[in-house]
Amino acid sequence: SIIYDKFQSVACIKLNRPKVMNAMNKQMWIDLQTALNDTFKDPEIKVLIITGEGRAFSSGADLKDSKGRSLEKYREYLEELQAVSRRLIKFEKPIIAAINGYALGSGYELALACDIRVASDNAIIGSPEARVASSVTGGAMRLVQDLIGPGRAKELLFTGDFISAKEAEHIGLVNRVVPAGQLIETAMEIAEKIAANSAFSIKLIKKGLNMARGEVSMDALMEYEIEACLACVSTKEREKSL
Repeated sequence: SIIYDKFQSVACIKLNRPKVMNAMNKQMWIDLQTALNDTFKDPEIKVLIITGEGRAFSSGADLKDSKGRSLEKYREYLEELQAVSRRLIKFEKPIIAAINGYALGSGYELALACDIRVASDNAIIGSPEARVASSVTGGAMRLVQDLIGPGRAKELLFTGDFISAKEAEHIGLVNRVVPAGQLIETAMEIAEKIAANSAFSIKLIKKGLNMARGEVSMDALMEYEIEACLACVSTKEREKSL
């Protein structure tokens, strides 16, 4: 469900379910974990880029995959998702999300867990969870607020509105917006600049930046996110929305 390549000091994970706009299923999270393990162990790789195949970064959770899933199985899925997100947030090597097209729900949250976000000018970003009686995961309850402040974060999460790449850049949700044809080239340029610097320095800087966040631990927040999501998907509203 992914394509994994290496280009000298830069690795690239490409989400590869284009027929369903790279909707996230359990296998994709497992494949991401495997690729992260390889990236971590390879001393030649200094930076990781994550992007999507086709016209989307990721449209979010695969709702067909979740239909009829028991709460026990849903918990297993969410725990796999959170494990990958934790790994991304704490990963000692910098990660760049190259957001092509739609980045929605857990796909958008995947991008939030990265260190730097570059979006194509046709990107559409949003969290529709409240529309389908679900809840956000991937540490997004903190990550969105860190980037754009609590007021804007609440507006986006409560309304479920989608925003353009231009608006995302304006409010600080993405670092920069570039023409679609220049997206990967721009991400590679940033990656190569980072790779030219001290990997050890960047490792310690990233660790320190994560340590500087908030009073509630990310682990505690993400455990809460699992419970919140399970509570939401247990409602009659959820059944009606699928």
